[in-house]
Amino acid sequence: MAGLVASFGSGAMTNSIDEIDGADALLVIGSNTTEAHPVIGSRMRYAVKFNGTKLVVIDPRLTELAKIADIHLRPTSGTDVAFLNAMMNVIISEGLHDKEYIAERTECFDELKEMVSKYTPEYAEEISGIPADDLREAARIYAKAGKAMLFYTMGITQHTTGVDNVKSCANMAMVTGNMGKESGGVNPLRGQSNVQGACDMGALANVYPGYQKVVEEAMTEKFKEAWGVNYLSNEIGLTIVEIIHAAHEGALKGIYVMGENPMMSDPDINYVRKAFENLDFLVVQDIFLSETAEMADVVLPAASFAERDGTVTNTERRVQLSRKAIKPIGDSRSDWEIICDLSTRMGYEMKYDSASEIMDEINEVTPIYGGMSYDRLEGDGLQWPCPDKDHPGTKFLHKGKFSRGLGHMHAIEFKPPFEMPDEEYPFLLTTGRMLYHFHTGTVSRRSAGLDELHPEGKIEISPEDAVKLGIADGDMVEVESRRGKVVVKVWVTDRSPEGTVFMTFHFRESAANLLTVSALDPTAKIPEYKVCAVKIKPVKVASESAV
Repeated sequence: MAGLVASFGSGAMTNSIDEIDGADALLVIGSNTTEAHPVIGSRMRYAVKFNGTKLVVIDPRLTELAKIADIHLRPTSGTDVAFLNAMMNVIISEGLHDKEYIAERTECFDELKEMVSKYTPEYAEEISGIPADDLREAARIYAKAGKAMLFYTMGITQHTTGVDNVKSCANMAMVTGNMGKESGGVNPLRGQSNVQGACDMGALANVYPGYQKVVEEAMTEKFKEAWGVNYLSNEIGLTIVEIIHAAHEGALKGIYVMGENPMMSDPDINYVRKAFENLDFLVVQDIFLSETAEMADVVLPAASFAERDGTVTNTERRVQLSRKAIKPIGDSRSDWEIICDLSTRMGYEMKYDSASEIMDEINEVTPIYGGMSYDRLEGDGLQWPCPDKDHPGTKFLHKGKFSRGLGHMHAIEFKPPFEMPDEEYPFLLTTGRMLYHFHTGTVSRRSAGLDELHPEGKIEISPEDAVKLGIADGDMVEVESRRGKVVVKVWVTDRSPEGTVFMTFHFRESAANLLTVSALDPTAKIPEYKVCAVKIKPVKVASESAV
């Protein structure tokens, strides 16, 4: 199942966005699609309204997509493995699994079957809070569909059990025969523009470009020859949060941040600040002076997408050409020009005449990009894998067989989140995004129109919890975790269930990541942004007349 794991590890969709139109059912887990991925969300809404596509949404919050779903399941955050195992329990016990597909294309089904046998809907209800009959209905909708697409985002991955959650999604698709066919598959939606392209190009701790593993000697030799060097390490490096931990402990003395804002996006910001303060040297390369750049010893001004040529790879593996519209403003330069200049000054000469020349090198060393020259990317672009110049690109992955042969099913036991509510911190906080702002707000909050629509952060609190706390819509509250505290305005709404509160991380004035935990998934090293325990108390704000 190497190809399957690679596609999940990179976060790429196995299928394509336009395949939504041909799906009989959509299963959307942990994704506020209409706000975080509005183009894809609109395709889902169209399919439901005009194509009769069945929709199952699994999310603690009552999102806009959930309102049009055939069934909306509202689990306690962090219980994904339990309810997915229960859905497979129903599918297998009722004979809705694809027996022929399982026999021909998968392995370890018996182990999975035995594991999920104890996860009856009633047992899963005790863990997740989802009514047993609703779990049965959702499982039947997904399993009985001729073609069913499963979608997820950070609501699945940003947990200490994120890898287990993703494997469980893969199990669901394989049990029902939905992996490797059109309008099926497992489809993670990426969280930032071109994050897919960054991963494809080796911006990960364990791979070279194209997910070629650094621990494999053949790959090391290949890139030593391609890059004309005598040595390349074959050791797996540190991930983002591990880098922060190393800086905090004094094991790492310098950090180079490119197009990222850890002082807003990383968990436990107070810890991050101390880590940066512990460095000997911090350099930030960005288009704006972000919260992280404000702490830097050196800031390198980068050009925006509109000021440079290049490519962007989106969530469906589509590589698209981006052409320069204006000249770089001020002293800013393209990222690749800055990197090449620094590398040359440090003793390794990097010299390219254009971005297309870099793409030529990518074609040579990255098999999945082998046929993607600039001239072929004109228009709609191409989807990887595209191994040679005559290949049309790949609409969906794993057709006919998996690259390792048989798809491996994983028998997975439920494990609870790192931190859950208790007597001292009685509320479960989960975090996410809103439609009108993007990520850390570095760009979107500079838009007067967007900031006028949503100028401040808010905390979603259910009407029941608002009554218990003695607060009303628009009041200010102090939200405190074991790591920090923020003061934020209340939005009383039924979008969040009783006992669960929600905040976005776009606003520096009420930064949600001052509260979140830096506990990591042991395999993928992804932080558990989606679950932490907080306490809430009203804050009295002095009136203008009193001031």
